[in-house]
Amino acid sequence: MAELFHRKLERSAIGFVLAIIVAASIGGIVEIAPLFTIDDTVEEAPDMRVYTPLELAGRNIYVREGCYACHSQMIRTLQDEVERYGPYSLAVESKYDRPMLWGSKRTGPDLARVGGKYSNSWHVAHMMNPRDVVPESNMPSYAFLARTTLRTGDLSESLEVQRMLGVPYTPEMVENAARDAFGQAFPDASEAAGVVERYGEATNVSSFGGVSGKLTEMDALVAYLQILGRLTDAAYKNTAAPENAPETTN
Repeated sequence: MAELFHRKLERSAIGFVLAIIVAASIGGIVEIAPLFTIDDTVEEAPDMRVYTPLELAGRNIYVREGCYACHSQMIRTLQDEVERYGPYSLAVESKYDRPMLWGSKRTGPDLARVGGKYSNSWHVAHMMNPRDVVPESNMPSYAFLARTTLRTGDLSESLEVQRMLGVPYTPEMVENAARDAFGQAFPDASEAAGVVERYGEATNVSSFGGVSGKLTEMDALVAYLQILGRLTDAAYKNTAAPENAPETTN
């Protein structure tokens, strides 16, 4: 019986090594080659804005509490997903996410388009006791967030790190991070004007957590949830079936 080719190859150390190199090279080229055209495949988003310090703090709390383990932020191009959640996710929408939170685990619904879908008070009620607004929910309560004062002393450092990673925060944004976090959650405060000046008229300045005079982790998390899918309107314009972005409700 004729000896099989692979058995001959396995007895030749040099030949076997060369075969491994060839196979690995083919796999590497398949993975690397598309990166050379990334500038042509990633969408443009001239209106893309950065997270405010309060929204960034909320994102950090979202990661800290492991929310990404049950909620994805990636709507796929499947029809049933688009019909349920909204326009499918674009790569450019995660341009300033460090780290990105796409994922595919959905114990709870996808949150890529949750910004503006519900009011601030709905989000607070949901966090306090999820079953008050979604009876079938198995999500735990996060009521402690409303009792926990938000740490703002290290927000400038957080923005500076993001800036080092390529997020276009200005030195003025970094310097005023703590003030801007407070101003975004208290529309009547003098600091609120500075938030709009630095981050634009589209910035959602609102009483997110509903606790008067106290900036809490609930404020930060709700502010983050209300901006999901709203950093750019690219997904609502550059798709096969464009639609209007939802209006933000307070």
